[in-house]
Amino acid sequence: MSTNQSLRIFTRALASNETADAPTTTVKMRVTNLNFYYGAFRAVADVSLDVPDRRITAIIGSSGCGKSTLLRTLNRMGDLVPNARVEGDVLLDDESIYAPNVDVVDVRRRVGMVFQRPNPFPKSIYDNVTFGPRLLGVNHRADLDAIVEKSLRAAALWDEVKEKLHESGFALSGGQQQRLCIARALAVEPEVVLMDEPASALDPIATYKIEELMHQLRDEYTIVIVTHNMQQAARASDFTAFMNMNAQRAGTLVEFGPTKEIFTNPHQKETEDYITGRFG
Repeated sequence: MSTNQSLRIFTRALASNETADAPTTTVKMRVTNLNFYYGAFRAVADVSLDVPDRRITAIIGSSGCGKSTLLRTLNRMGDLVPNARVEGDVLLDDESIYAPNVDVVDVRRRVGMVFQRPNPFPKSIYDNVTFGPRLLGVNHRADLDAIVEKSLRAAALWDEVKEKLHESGFALSGGQQQRLCIARALAVEPEVVLMDEPASALDPIATYKIEELMHQLRDEYTIVIVTHNMQQAARASDFTAFMNMNAQRAGTLVEFGPTKEIFTNPHQKETEDYITGRFG
């Protein structure tokens, strides 16, 4: 693809994102001098990044540059990896999520995660959505019913499944399963929703529904999405972070800014080369 063709595609995508350069005044999460190690290997190097509140931030970059690793540091999913460690800090509402006295379960409630492939539990639709609330001690049936309806409505799935709540989540289509996973994440009332390539395994129609849903959710939630699809980043996000590997093969942040600026007037040549297809 030529540079001009790439820019025309991104310009059309940006035109459909009416709030791509919307101003923001509040930082929801702040990443400061973050380094992440798998044993001796440093996978992410010296990343500092402010995540705006109630906006969609996309993280883009070539395969292996640490995008998903960075995303998982935002709710301490990296803690689950043997021999992994973090240097630096991540703040949520100006409080460190890596402080010694922090309740990690509460961090993961406040900062939910939706994975690349739909991963409903081998349970009914109802039990998938109520799984988190039950763990948090919600057991009254009327309360659970209300949570299920609210969460499925928020995930734009209620009308499609309200008559079959007690059927298996596996009976749904791939796109519906992903929205069920989003509903499950929303059921515990997070403040931030992390999405790791949530549409990469879906067809174009299901992908469109996920993007449309993200736009609806950003009125109430801060969203951070990792995507390999640059057109998706241009369409769906308000801000974009571009990552690449340094000479030691550690992921670094090359550039961050409003999506419109990153795709039409990047400050770094490395960013321009990536979005126009010269490498990656």
